[in-house]
Amino acid sequence: MNNQALQQRREELHFRKMAETDVPAICEIEKESFTTPWTAAAFHNELSNNQFATYIVLELNGEIVGYGGMWLIMDEAHVTNIAIRQKYRGLKLGELLLTEMQRTASAKGALRMTLEVRPSNDVARQLYGKKGFKSVGVRRGYYTDNNEDALIMWADLPKKGDV
Repeated sequence: MNNQALQQRREELHFRKMAETDVPAICEIEKESFTTPWTAAAFHNELSNNQFATYIVLELNGEIVGYGGMWLIMDEAHVTNIAIRQKYRGLKLGELLLTEMQRTASAKGALRMTLEVRPSNDVARQLYGKKGFKSVGVRRGYYTDNNEDALIMWADLPKKGDV
């Protein structure tokens, strides 16, 4: 599917709150996206036991093609994960998903959003920069698979309704 085809199908894109029944599909996306994917148990725990967690899925024609998670604590949102199914990458769905996460966080009272990203993940870093994130620090050896550092990025969120 190219960008033009996606533009014609925008009305078939749908955001919704993640449900426990979504976890198997989310775990498939995790395995496609990350060298150390979260487990099904981790997602079930987030959905049932973490009062700060908000998880969103992005569906295209009823298929889960992406998801994002964040913790909302006081007036800050911390992105825990965001990923798009491999065959749908390059269609700006990640940007749409991140925009929805920013909108949701703002609607819930968050003023700022933070995340960690690998310095080697140029695609993600470009997206985050486009969405207003700025690198403010480094977490040394953050990623356990290869001991890669993480860039700490922050963005001010638009006021409610301005996203």
